[in-house]
Amino acid sequence: MFAARLAPILARRGIHYGWVMVAVTFLAMLSTAATMGSPGVFIEPLRAEFGWDTSSITAPLSLRFALYGLIAPFAAVPLMRYGIRAIVGSAAALIAIGLLASTQMTSLWQLWASWGLLLGLAAGMTATVLGSFVATRWFTTRRGLVVGLLTAANATGQLVMLPIAAWVAATYGWRMAFAPLLILLAISATLMLLFGANHPSDLGLAPLGESAIVPAPRPPAKAIQASFAALAEGIRSPVFWILAATFFVCGLSTLGLVMTHLIPLCQDYGVPSIQAAAILAIIGGFDFIGTIASGWLSDRYDNRWLLFWYYGLRGISLMALPYSGFSFPALTVFAVFYGLDWVATVPPTVRLAATSFGRDKAPMMFGWIFASHQIGSAIAATAAGLSRDALASYLPAFFAAGVACILASALVIMRPRRTPQVA
Repeated sequence: MFAARLAPILARRGIHYGWVMVAVTFLAMLSTAATMGSPGVFIEPLRAEFGWDTSSITAPLSLRFALYGLIAPFAAVPLMRYGIRAIVGSAAALIAIGLLASTQMTSLWQLWASWGLLLGLAAGMTATVLGSFVATRWFTTRRGLVVGLLTAANATGQLVMLPIAAWVAATYGWRMAFAPLLILLAISATLMLLFGANHPSDLGLAPLGESAIVPAPRPPAKAIQASFAALAEGIRSPVFWILAATFFVCGLSTLGLVMTHLIPLCQDYGVPSIQAAAILAIIGGFDFIGTIASGWLSDRYDNRWLLFWYYGLRGISLMALPYSGFSFPALTVFAVFYGLDWVATVPPTVRLAATSFGRDKAPMMFGWIFASHQIGSAIAATAAGLSRDALASYLPAFFAAGVACILASALVIMRPRRTPQVA
C-alpha cells in the first residue's frame, strides 16, 4: 500500500527497498514461527488436564512438522501468483483460527485438526521458503546475509516467545498463553499488508547488486506440475540428494527433538518449565547470532566445509547433553554452544541450492530440500515421544540424533563441486 511511496524516498537516501522487505518479512516469519515452537510448552499441561500420554500429544505435532515441510515445495508458486502480502495475510488468519480453536478442544482429534492440520498448513506457507523467495528476488549481493537474517527470524521465533508463553501458562493457564502469539501475528500481518511488495520491478527497482530492472517471472500455469518437475530434476542430481539427506538430519536434530522435547526432558530432571523455556530462549538468542554469522560466512567460504563443521559440532553437543547433570549453568553452556549452530545450516544449504540449480529454480528446489528437513522433524517428534513412553527416558533419542549429525557431517563434504549457474 505504501511501498510505491516509500521506495523513492529511501532510494534518494541510498537505501534499497529490499531492506524494508527484509524487515517486514523478518517479523512475519518470526511471528508465524513462534506458533511452531509454542506447543512444546503445553505438553505437560495437556497431560495433566486431559490424561493424554506424551506420544498421543506429539503425534499431531509430527503431522504439523510434516505439513510445514510438504507445503514448502508448492509455496513458491502461490507467492509468485498471488503476492507475498496475500499469502502472509492468509497464513496469519489460518494460524489465528487454529490457535483459538485449540482453546476449546475436549478430544484428541481436535488437537490433530488445530495444531496438526491448520497450524501445519498455514505455517508452511511462510516457512523458510519465504525467506529464500525474498532473498533471491530482491538481492544479488548480500544474499547470504539476507538468508541468514530471515532464517534467524524463523528459527528464533520458534524459541524466543517460549519464556513468555511458559510464564503465562503457569500463571493464567495454558489457553491464555496464546494471547501474546495472536498479538504478534496481528502486528506482523498488518505491517506486511501496508509495506509489502512482491517484486523489485513493481517499484521500478533492480535487485540489489544489479543495474537492470528484471521483470517478475510469470508463475507457472500448472503449479503442481512445476513443483514436481523441479523434484524430477532434483532426484537426478547427487547434489540434491546430499542436501536433502543432510537437511533431513538438520530437522531431526532441531525442531522435532530439541524444540518439542527439551522442556519435558528438563522437567524429568527437576528443572521447572519456566527455566527450561528460558534455556530454549537462550538457544534462540544465540541462534540469531550464529545464523546471521553463517550467512556472512556463506558469502565468503566454501559452503560444504561450513556444513561439515556445523553438523559435526551439533552432534557433539547433543551427545554431551546427557552428561550435563541438567543444572541450570550446565544447560546454559549447552544452550550457547548448541544455539550458535541451531539453524546455521540454512544459509549454506540455500546458497548451494541456488548455485547448483539457478535463481529461478532455487525456491522450488529448496522447497523439496526443506520438505526433507520437516520429515526429519516429524520422525524425531514422534520417536522421542515413544522413547519417553516406552523407556521412561528421552536420552536414547538425543544420542541417536547426535550420531546422525556426525554422519551428516561426513556426507556433506562428498558433495561434488559444480560450476555455478546464474544465481
